[in-house]
Amino acid sequence: MTSVALLLWIVGGLLLQLAVYLGVGFWRNWVDYQALQRRAQGFVDLPEPAPDAATPVTAGAAWTGWRSFRVAYKLAEDRLGQVCSFGLEPEDGQTLPAFLPGQYLTFSLTLAGAQAGTAPLLRCYSLSDAPGPQRWRVSIKRVPAAPGTAHAPGRSSNYFHDHVAVGMLLQVRAPAGHFHLDHSTAPVVLVAGGIGITPLLSMLNGCLSEQPGRELWLFYGVRNSAESVQRLRLEGLAAQHANFHLHWCFSDPLPGDLAAHAGAQHSRVTVELLRRQLPLKPFHFYLCGPTPLLESLVPALEDWGVPEARIHYEAFGPASIPRRTAAADASSAPTGAAAAPITVSLTRSGRQLQWDGAKGSLLDFVESHGVAVNSGCRAGGCGTCQTTIQSGQVAYRQTPDFDPEPGSCLLCVCTPKTDLSLEL
Repeated sequence: MTSVALLLWIVGGLLLQLAVYLGVGFWRNWVDYQALQRRAQGFVDLPEPAPDAATPVTAGAAWTGWRSFRVAYKLAEDRLGQVCSFGLEPEDGQTLPAFLPGQYLTFSLTLAGAQAGTAPLLRCYSLSDAPGPQRWRVSIKRVPAAPGTAHAPGRSSNYFHDHVAVGMLLQVRAPAGHFHLDHSTAPVVLVAGGIGITPLLSMLNGCLSEQPGRELWLFYGVRNSAESVQRLRLEGLAAQHANFHLHWCFSDPLPGDLAAHAGAQHSRVTVELLRRQLPLKPFHFYLCGPTPLLESLVPALEDWGVPEARIHYEAFGPASIPRRTAAADASSAPTGAAAAPITVSLTRSGRQLQWDGAKGSLLDFVESHGVAVNSGCRAGGCGTCQTTIQSGQVAYRQTPDFDPEPGSCLLCVCTPKTDLSLEL
C-alpha cells in the first residue's frame, strides 16, 4: 500500500468518526428539542384544571343601592404614609356577603368646603383583604398634585387621608367588578405595579385562606422598600407558605434594599424576568398597575404564548390595552370605501352631533360639545355615566367592570357603532 493510499484511509477513518460523532450529537439535541417543544406545547395547550367543587365560584347575595359602613380602623401601610387602609364594618351589624377576591367597592362621598360639588363624588377602591363576614378593608393611596402641572390633587384620596376618621359613616355600594381570582387549581402569577397591589392582596389572602395548596407567585414592582405596602405581612406569608413565591422588583432601590429582602431584584417587572423565574406551567396571570406596565406586559405575554384567556388585568384610570384578537379582527375587517358618517342624537338637549372619532369615548365627545354628564371614575367602574340608549348600538373599548342595565350604556368606555339616539 502506498503512502498516499494509507493517508486516504486515515483521512477516511477520521471523517467517518467525525460523521458518527456529529450524528450522535444531532440525535441527542433533537431529542432534547422535542422534549422542550412538548413542554412548551403543554404550557400553551394544557387543559384548564377543573374548579374546586368545595370552593364557591360566585359571590354571595349582596344589597342594592347604598349601605352605611362605619370606619373601624385607619392604618398607614407604607413607611412614607402615602397608603392608608380603612377597616369597614356595616352599621346595621348584619353579616357581610361573600365577594370575589379582586373586586372593588364604590363610595359616595359628600365633600365639604372648597372640595364640595353639586353632587356626591363617586369613587371605586379595591378591596384589599380576603372576604370576611364582619369587616372589610380598602387601601387607598394619596394622589398628590402632579409637579409642574395645573392638575389638582386627587379629591377622594386626599379626603380619605385627611378627613375620614375612625367612627365615621360612609355610604358604600356592594362589591362589583370582573377582575377577580378564579377558583380553579391552576397556578397563579400576580403582577403588581405600585398601588396595583391592592386587589392582588385580596386575591393572595383569599387564596391562601381557601386554597392553601395552590401555587402562587407575586412579582411586586415599586421604586424601593419605602413605597412597599404590607412588606412585613407579605414576607411573613412567603415564609409560612412554601407554595407562595415572593419577588420584589425595585426600580430605584435604597441602599441595602436588595440585601435585606429575599428575592429582591434591581429591575422593573418585565416578561424577560418572568421567563427567567417561572417554570413552564399553565399559569393564570393577574396584572394590576399603571397603564404603561400593562401596555408592555400584556402584549409581551401573548407573544410568549400565554393564551389570552389566561391573562387578566385591571388598570388604574382609563386604559385600552391592545389584544391580539382585537388586532386580528381589525385586520380582517373590510377595507375600501370610507365609513359612513355617524350621527349622535341627544333627545333631551334636542341636538344632533356628527361623530368624527377624534374623542376617545362618547363621554368625552358629548362633553366637548358642552353637554354636562354626571360621571365618576371614567373607566367603566362606577356606573355614574350610565345613559339610556333609545336607538342604535355602541361598542365598548374594554369590558366595563360595572354591568350597565339592558338598554343603556356607559358613556366613558364606549363609542357609537351606528347612528345613535341617547337620552341626554
